[in-house]
Amino acid sequence: MGITVAQKNRLNAMCPAAEAALLGTNLQDGHALNVRARATAAQVNAGVTLLTPPSGKAIRVIDMTMIAIGGNAGGATTVDILTGATKLLAVAVAALTQSAVVRAGAANATVLADGASFVTLSANATITIGKTGNDLTTATHIDVILSYALE
Repeated sequence: MGITVAQKNRLNAMCPAAEAALLGTNLQDGHALNVRARATAAQVNAGVTLLTPPSGKAIRVIDMTMIAIGGNAGGATTVDILTGATKLLAVAVAALTQSAVVRAGAANATVLADGASFVTLSANATITIGKTGNDLTTATHIDVILSYALE
């Protein structure tokens, strides 16, 4: 659906500080985006890329969530969302019980000190999922929901 250009212009005339965007148009830098990825236990164990920014762009994470699918997570110490070797989020396996929603900053979901998990990453830096310790077992998948902006 969306709004027409005329409707958008009327809205922007009434509320110029909150300029409306037409639905279906390309998003601008700085707008919130979301990605949901389902990584198999084997992919978590091997490490797999969840998000790659367009060339020359940088990702700024807004929020991160994990959900264990197909059983409680076991084996590993933590399941991690990383950029390079830096852990943006480390979730203790004990928190990844089947279907439980574990958000960044919750109990057993550690982020970097002083909000560093939520600053703009280097241009072209990717976000991956991996594990610390032994291989992830029991859960068949880990769902990851990332809210982010491109800058």
